[in-house]
Amino acid sequence: MTENAPAQAPAPEVVRVPVAPAADWVNPLRDTRDRRLPRIAGPSGLVIFGVTGDLSRKKLMPAVYDLANRGLLPPGFSLVGFARRDWEDQDFAQVVHDAVREHSRTPFREEVWQQLAEGMRFIPGDFDDDTAFKQLKDAVDELDASRGTGGNFAFYLSVPPKFFPKVVQQLKKHGLASPPEGSWRRAVIEKPFGHDLDSARELNAIVHEVFEPDQVFRIDHYLGKETVQNILALRFANQMYEPIWNRSYVDHVQITMAEDIGIGGRAGYYDGIGAARDVIQNHLLQLMALTAMEEPIAFDAEALLTEKLKVLKSVRLPHDLGQSTVLGQYSEGWQGGEKVVGYLEEDGIDPKSKTDTFAAIKLGIDNRRWAGIPFYLRAGKRLGRRVTEIAVVFKRAPHSPFDSTATEELGQNAIVIRVQPDEGMTVRFGSKVPGTSMEIRDVSMDFAYGESFTESSPEAYERLILDVLLGDANLFPRHQEVEESWKILDPIEEYWAAHGRPAQYASGSWGPREADEMLARDGRSWRRP
Repeated sequence: MTENAPAQAPAPEVVRVPVAPAADWVNPLRDTRDRRLPRIAGPSGLVIFGVTGDLSRKKLMPAVYDLANRGLLPPGFSLVGFARRDWEDQDFAQVVHDAVREHSRTPFREEVWQQLAEGMRFIPGDFDDDTAFKQLKDAVDELDASRGTGGNFAFYLSVPPKFFPKVVQQLKKHGLASPPEGSWRRAVIEKPFGHDLDSARELNAIVHEVFEPDQVFRIDHYLGKETVQNILALRFANQMYEPIWNRSYVDHVQITMAEDIGIGGRAGYYDGIGAARDVIQNHLLQLMALTAMEEPIAFDAEALLTEKLKVLKSVRLPHDLGQSTVLGQYSEGWQGGEKVVGYLEEDGIDPKSKTDTFAAIKLGIDNRRWAGIPFYLRAGKRLGRRVTEIAVVFKRAPHSPFDSTATEELGQNAIVIRVQPDEGMTVRFGSKVPGTSMEIRDVSMDFAYGESFTESSPEAYERLILDVLLGDANLFPRHQEVEESWKILDPIEEYWAAHGRPAQYASGSWGPREADEMLARDGRSWRRP
């Protein structure tokens, strides 16, 4: 430095601002009152096996689009289809486009569709095709790089149950089940999960060899319905119901799932399965568990599992299964103004088939809350109308000061939760008929989702697919629940297999007369939905 050179300024002091760890960082722009933000999925993708089936076309792909349309999927979300079709990516995109146009709940928007379509890929092949699974692995890696999915993928097995083991083993063999560090992989499995307890345990063992229990999401789409979730809100967010939700006030509970259609083109799946395995083992026993359970300590998967398991483990079968269970088969009749054939005349059905299309069972729950209170479960096809409901029927008043003629048209109070199709709730109680005489008659007070809220209820699959991507297992039955449900149903199925044929009932009716007689022996009758 020369003598006349200016002195160099001292280096400015570096001030280090402490940065909070990522886990402790809070977005200062986020409003805690915004209920939507915590429900937006992070970087992720969905692989659908059996993507050409009806479930995928009518439910899954429209649900993905509806989620994207509601802003609940990340910008780079990717959808991969796997099926035995010789399609290119653009062919698959066209199939999804057509399905979305026809079946989506929300309006079609071109910009949303274009963003989704950029992340669509299709892999042709069979489930034992190693080359196809290598292509799937390459597609997943490519989407990680091009779409920023972060290695997070859910594998949706929309395939017949016999293929579950093969698909999960192929995922393991080709490294698809093991996520990169900091990422996740999840398996989504449709019902039926086994056909009895032994097969369910065997299938659980195979799946859990590949995926950890908390990575497996067993879909029961009924649990995704708003009205089913509302059972918990009704009971535990209100003071007026829970004090009377017990054996001191409740006379009995009826849970009904009626369909007005036959088996359609499902003969290959349905014959040999039947109504009890198809519906009661999963949907109706889950509805019963939610109706009967104690209050969980929190609304999370573990707490809900704990309380539902207590109910399922407390279930006691009646001593006389012949008097307390009924199975039936629909015969020809009139429905919807059309003459329809009976089950044994359906295409693909063995004329000697003993498969049940109607099942009704009476169960007890041996605990302090419900001891001695019967739960009647029934499910069937070709019944009077399509309806699913839970009816909690209360005991009559212990004393009536009114003349018997004043109350001859008064029934029992009831709370009816309508799961579908008219989602809502009805409270039935007695009221005086206007006039100069004292006459008391049943009236109903209705709550309907469509009238009380401006926002329409999302489809069950929307909620469930989003929960899979978020890792929220609240609405998914765990393997323990599946096995306990089979323990309840297996003895009934064994009894039916050894004791004759199903009772016949006319299509369009409400089931065989034996089901009415079952309740009449208890001095009760089925509700007419």
